[in-house]
Amino acid sequence: MADGRASCHSAGGTGLPADSSRLRVALVGTPNVGKSALFNRLTGRYVTVSNYPGTSVEISRGAGTLGGEQVEVIDTPGMYSLTGSSEEQRMVRRFLFNGGADVLVQVADAKNLSRMLSLTLQLVELGRPTVLAVNMMDEAVRHGIELDVTRLSTQLGIAVVPIVAVEGSGIEDLKRAIIRGARERAPLPPVYGNGVGTAMRGVGAQLAGQYPIGTTALAALLIQADEEAIAAVRRTEADGGEQVLMTARRLTETFDAPVAYKIALERQQAADDLARGSVSQSRPFGADWGTRLGHALARPSTGIPALLVVLYLGLYKFVGQLGGGTMVDWLERVLFGRHINPFFERLFLGIPWEPVRSLFVGEYGLLTLGVRYAVAVILPIVGAFFLFFSLLEDSGYFPRLALLVDRTFKRLGLSGRAVIPIVLGLACDTMATMVTRTLETKRERVLATFLLALAIPCSAQLGVIMALMAQQPLALSVWLGVVIATFVVIGALGARVLPGEGPVFHMELPPLRRPRLSNVVTKTVARMQWYFLEVLPLFLLASVFIWLGHLTGVFELLSRALGPLVRSLGLPPETATVFLFGFFRRDYGAAGLFDLQRQGVLDVVQVTVAAVTLTLFIPCVAQFLMMLKERGVRTAVAMFVLITPIAFGAGFLLNLVLRSVR
Repeated sequence: MADGRASCHSAGGTGLPADSSRLRVALVGTPNVGKSALFNRLTGRYVTVSNYPGTSVEISRGAGTLGGEQVEVIDTPGMYSLTGSSEEQRMVRRFLFNGGADVLVQVADAKNLSRMLSLTLQLVELGRPTVLAVNMMDEAVRHGIELDVTRLSTQLGIAVVPIVAVEGSGIEDLKRAIIRGARERAPLPPVYGNGVGTAMRGVGAQLAGQYPIGTTALAALLIQADEEAIAAVRRTEADGGEQVLMTARRLTETFDAPVAYKIALERQQAADDLARGSVSQSRPFGADWGTRLGHALARPSTGIPALLVVLYLGLYKFVGQLGGGTMVDWLERVLFGRHINPFFERLFLGIPWEPVRSLFVGEYGLLTLGVRYAVAVILPIVGAFFLFFSLLEDSGYFPRLALLVDRTFKRLGLSGRAVIPIVLGLACDTMATMVTRTLETKRERVLATFLLALAIPCSAQLGVIMALMAQQPLALSVWLGVVIATFVVIGALGARVLPGEGPVFHMELPPLRRPRLSNVVTKTVARMQWYFLEVLPLFLLASVFIWLGHLTGVFELLSRALGPLVRSLGLPPETATVFLFGFFRRDYGAAGLFDLQRQGVLDVVQVTVAAVTLTLFIPCVAQFLMMLKERGVRTAVAMFVLITPIAFGAGFLLNLVLRSVR
């Protein structure tokens, strides 16, 4: 059509799978639109998470029943476009282009539908059965937004289903639409004007080979000179794609703007036209409590004080004092100190061989040290943090925090999006390192990984340090100031030294909501279970290594070797053991520091210096393995080597300063 308008029709090839295998349904859409909530509604209890072949990006798969038929539901990472540059967006594109799903279900935010429809058009171009699930309709209705489902469905040529995923509203209609869509013919692609449609049709007409996606989607990539699309054409076409590529160059050389920009503009124009005819607003967009509070949280003048209050109440009072103080004190002193550890010691008293007995009970025993650290010290702190984290996540606070810190993060070579892995690092640096793959550029991913390994304490380590310094607010302030200063200085230096383009920030803001108790509890329990299953075996393994080290004398040898380094920090020799613990897990080392402080071995200056050095110390084994996986051996080892002198250098300088002013 002329004037840049798009028309969509319903016809095309069948979308049913060629064999009798289960129907595969993929959930796609931008971040923060409720894909995970819908995934939970459609799937059964058992969910598998695995890496997509050839990548380190994880996708979730679950079994569901739609209309009496067993289906596989696939939850893909958030994406804004089929031409995204992050590893996750490239993975989703590869998944879609390789025919990884029989039906595509795009999840869209009803309040921002015009922005979402550009991606809808790209999915329709793929030539696969597609259903549009318009989520958060309850919030749209509260804002006076009305959706003409029939009109939009007719214009797009696909089923459009309004839903409220968190409540289950519209889910049965969506299930029926998915099954019906799989049996119908896929829609015809949209038709664009202003030369874009002509170029797509011209290039598509030259494609003679068989491809797993529609020719419109492939032609759109070819006229943008996409490398993967060009490689596919060269492999498939009889002439190596020469005719197709020559046609693409000829049809786009007269464009008055970059091809990618031109196509994006046409798609958005078409999306706006679709929304204009199907979405109406009966009253002005009201500023309810959520909207007003959301704006305040993202504005520096009000957002920074709010952030400080959140950190004080959440991390210091709840995680540090309640989780790391009250709960740990009862579990360790009462439950383990009076009951569990004495029971284990009596149980193994009859074993005459001291080396065997010391493996299970004693100073470094599997049961009296490994299990005690994991259950009595780490688990309550991690549980408190995950509960706090789930509350913030379910409320929609994190995207506001990302917007709030974006300008500051840009000076450190990061975008506001990096706040997600950084905050997640306060729960578990291993998980956070994996999440850095969502960042747009390699430079940003490398820098975020390094800062996580250097200056972000995990929840267990953070909680122990909070408990250590709960009665010394000045010492806690010094620790926090040094760690933040290190984060800022190293980030700023990294932004100057590392080559590559600066980060670009783009993120959808979900509405600010009251957290749902069921969601918060489910997320907290699942994360605690995952963490405990990971941490307990590692703590037991660390106990075995330490036992072997003591048995062979290697542990004492390493402790003596660390002695001069530890003494240079003004710390007693016993602290060397803490840093050896920290090599296995940083939270294991923090728990050892907790023990030394309770025994009265350390004064307040030594506790502060040790806490700073341990926080900046080398990452734990699990995080280092994840760094190897995500960033490669060379980069991970270089980070490991750099972190050690930074950590001990900061501790050395801090000790000099504190001793001079004491």
